[in-house]
Amino acid sequence: MLNQDQTPLLDAIKACTANPHAPFYTPGHKRGRGISPALADLLGKTVFQADLTELAGLDSLFSPQGVIVAAQALAAEAFGAAQTWFLVNGSTCGIAAAILATCGTGDEIILPRNVHSSAIAGLILSGAMPIFVNPEYDSVFDIAHSITPNAVEAALQQHPDAKAVLTVYPTYYGVCGDLAAISHITHQYNIPLLIDEAHGAHFAFHPELPTPALAAGADLTVQSIHKVLGALTQASMLHLQGQRIDCDRVSKALQLVQSTSPSYLLLASLDAARQQMALDGEKLMSRTLQLADVARSKISQIPGLSILQPQISPGFVELDRTRLTVNVTKLGLTGFEAEAILDEKLGVTAEFSSLQNLTFIISLGNTASDIEQLVQSFEVLAEKYRRNRVIVNRQNLVHNWEYAVQISPRQAFFEKSETLPIEQTSDRICAEIVCPYPPGIPVLMPGEVITKTALAELRQIQTMGGFISGCADPSLQTLKVVNN
Repeated sequence: MLNQDQTPLLDAIKACTANPHAPFYTPGHKRGRGISPALADLLGKTVFQADLTELAGLDSLFSPQGVIVAAQALAAEAFGAAQTWFLVNGSTCGIAAAILATCGTGDEIILPRNVHSSAIAGLILSGAMPIFVNPEYDSVFDIAHSITPNAVEAALQQHPDAKAVLTVYPTYYGVCGDLAAISHITHQYNIPLLIDEAHGAHFAFHPELPTPALAAGADLTVQSIHKVLGALTQASMLHLQGQRIDCDRVSKALQLVQSTSPSYLLLASLDAARQQMALDGEKLMSRTLQLADVARSKISQIPGLSILQPQISPGFVELDRTRLTVNVTKLGLTGFEAEAILDEKLGVTAEFSSLQNLTFIISLGNTASDIEQLVQSFEVLAEKYRRNRVIVNRQNLVHNWEYAVQISPRQAFFEKSETLPIEQTSDRICAEIVCPYPPGIPVLMPGEVITKTALAELRQIQTMGGFISGCADPSLQTLKVVNN
C-alpha cells in the first residue's frame, strides 16, 4: 500500500517555484513577470510561478522516471488500476490513444453509435472500421442509454475478428449498462474492452455510486478527473489493467496525441485531486449524494417536471444519482428554452440541454445553497414560464438509428470533398463530423451515408436552439461530402 497522503508532483512544483533563479526557458512569461496585466488582474500572479516546463526535478510526461511516475502510481492504486497515465489533452486524447493502441488500418472495432466525437477521431487516426451497435432507447425521456450485452454478443458473432469493444459508461445522463456482462462476453473473444468513463471518475470512492469500470472487468478506461472531481479543466487519466493491451503501445499512442509541452498546472491538479479523493473521497461523495438526493426529491414534486430515475433494463442497470436530468415538456417548454430562462433570468446554469431535458452535474464543489437556488429556480420556471403547447417526442435517431458506413472514417476524412447545399447531400457520403454539442455525440461522421432522417434531426436541433459543432458550416446551410 502506498501512502496516499503524498503529492510527489505537487511537492516538486512547489520546490521549484520557491527556488530563486533567472529563468531562460519556456514559457515566455518567465514565471508571471511578463504576463498580461489584464490576465494577472483576473487570476493573480502567483499561479504563473507554477506554470513551468519539464525542468530537472519535474520529470518528463513522455518518459517519466521520477515524480510523475510516483504520482501516476499513487493514482493507479487509488483508482484501482495496474497502471495509470496522466492526460493533459483531456479524455479526448485518451479515447483516441485507446483505439490507436488496439486497432490498425482496416481492423474492426465494435462501439455504440452514440459515442463521443473523440472516438470518431480515434477511428480517423487509426484507420479502424466501426461496427456500430444501437444503444437502448428511452422513449419517455427521448435519450439513449447503454448498448446491451445481447447486442454486443450479436455484433461479435457477426464480426469475430474485431480487435476491441468500446462503450460509454456512464452516459452523459449518468446511465450505466451491464458492463460486467459486456466484459465477460468481450473477453470470451480474447479482445479488450475499452471504456469511455469520462463522467465516472468518482465511482471508485463511494459504495452507493455505480460500479467502477475497472471493477466491472474493463481492460482500459479513460476518466475526466476535471468533470466531476477537483482537477483543472482538460486534466484526465487513462487506466489500464490485465494483459490484453500492450502498455508500450498505449504510451506510444499517447505521444502521438498529447502535447510535448504539457501544462504542469494540469499535472499538479491531477496529483492533488487524487490525494483529495484517496483521503476524503467517501466523505465528499456522501455529502454530494445527499445534496443530489435533496434536489431530486424536491424537483420531482414540482408539477410539470419529471426526473430520470433508476430503471432495470438491459441497457440501464445503475444510475449515478449525482447526475440530474429533468424533463420539462409538460411545461410546454423545450429543454433549450428552459435552459435559457434558467441561465439568463434565474441565475442557474445547466450542464447541457436537449429537446426535452436539462441535465445538471452535482459534484463535490456544489453547496446546499446551490441546490436551494436550483430548486427555487425550477419552482419559478413551473409557475411563471409554463406555456400552453405540446412538445412532440421527436423519436430521435437513437431509437432507430439509420447509418451505413460506406468507407472508413479515415478514408473519408482524407478523400477529396466538395461542399454542397444541405438539401443536395442526402445519400452522399459525409466528409466531416456533424455534432450537436454538448454532449458531443455526432449525428453524422466521415464515411457515413447522409440520410434524410439525419438531416431532419439536425434541422430540428438547430430550430429548437441547439448548437452544431464539428462541421465547416455550423449554420448547416452546407455540408462537405466525399467527391463521387
